[in-house]
Amino acid sequence: MQLGPGAADKKTMRTLPPMLARPLSAKPARRALDARPAPMTATPGPAAGGSETSLHEVLAGDGLRAVFQPLVELTSREVVGYEALVRGPAGTELERPDALFARARADGLLGELDWACRAAAVRGALDARLPVGLRLFVNMEPEALGVPCPDHLRELWTDAKDLDVVVEVTERALTSRPADLLHALEAFRELGWAIALDDVGADSRSLALLALLRPDVVKLDLRLIQARPDAETAEIITAVNAYAERTGASVLAEGIENEEHLAAALAAGATHGQGWFFGPPATLPASLESNAPALSSVAHPARAAGTTPFEVVSQVLPARRGAKPLLLAMSWLLERQALALGETAVLLSAFQTAQRFTPGTRERYSHLADRAAFVAALGSGLDGEPAPGVRGATLADDDALKDEWSVVVLAPHFAGALVAIDLGDHGPDDERRFDFALTYDRDLVIDAASSLMGRVQPLA
Repeated sequence: MQLGPGAADKKTMRTLPPMLARPLSAKPARRALDARPAPMTATPGPAAGGSETSLHEVLAGDGLRAVFQPLVELTSREVVGYEALVRGPAGTELERPDALFARARADGLLGELDWACRAAAVRGALDARLPVGLRLFVNMEPEALGVPCPDHLRELWTDAKDLDVVVEVTERALTSRPADLLHALEAFRELGWAIALDDVGADSRSLALLALLRPDVVKLDLRLIQARPDAETAEIITAVNAYAERTGASVLAEGIENEEHLAAALAAGATHGQGWFFGPPATLPASLESNAPALSSVAHPARAAGTTPFEVVSQVLPARRGAKPLLLAMSWLLERQALALGETAVLLSAFQTAQRFTPGTRERYSHLADRAAFVAALGSGLDGEPAPGVRGATLADDDALKDEWSVVVLAPHFAGALVAIDLGDHGPDDERRFDFALTYDRDLVIDAASSLMGRVQPLA
């Protein structure tokens, strides 16, 4: 996202491969602004004759157009790619993307507009013969999930395979529809596309979810570059630098408007940048080439086998045997660690059944949800919100997770998981035994967390 002097503008170009029938949609208003408005041929307002421009007509015709803002390697200032942005019909009240998407939400046409924007982005890049090696950054959001690709655009998505795409998502995409997004990201990576996490630092949850999304590019929110540094800035920058050091991800600073911003971006560890200092959104240039090194991609180690936390961890670590009191003390310790980590922590737990999610546990998890970035509780008989602020999901009768008790905590500088499977004892509850493992191996914890996150129900 770009934000700078002057009026605001919305980033809204998206693409989705044709084989994915459930697209992601436009950025919400808080993230929809880029540096400065494009020159307008007329003052935005009602169309000629005083009537409102029809969004249906815009979607049916060629009223949308794409502009592209360069992204550069900061040392050489060589262009490495372009981010696609949208403009509505010139001279109308829908020319500005914020107005365009507000209308789409009001009219229930967000998914249709989202697809039309992706079409404009891909068509513009293909028409300009954007070469492989220069990345096309496009943005995805969860609001249009479930809207199928229009038939008349399917051929265009087939042609999109010729582009070197970086899909931009935000933490909200994962927290809104976890299973759908994780599935989509796997499909994008199978196409050879890269993933960028946008606006990192604008919301603390983006730090907590870095490890689950494993983006190839981390885009720093512009306020980290333009505002005076403080303790929160330091926390964000150290978390991002730690992630980049572990994975080899590229760090890209948004909102670079002048030499001072450029110096701040370099000091924050950014290797790439974007902003009006390097160029405004415009049509793609006639000559498209770059001598800069290609953006790096994050290596993705093979996942541990298994579909549940215990299956994942027990493939690598030997299981021990213990009774409920020991596991209860360990689980409470992990919960306290999540509480101490606060807004940078993700806490995911499996409780077997709704009966195990007692009133006391419900109160405790609701308190945790007030402090942590994301808290979820899963079990047979639990619903999409088993406690205020807590995400959830019920489990099918044949889901192997229904026999497991797991607590997983993940944060930028911490990872821990207790995973256990019930041995089915019939004696007193306090004497129930479990086979269990405790791990602080970051990759194992990420795999265990992913197995739970992929089951969480989407927001209503």
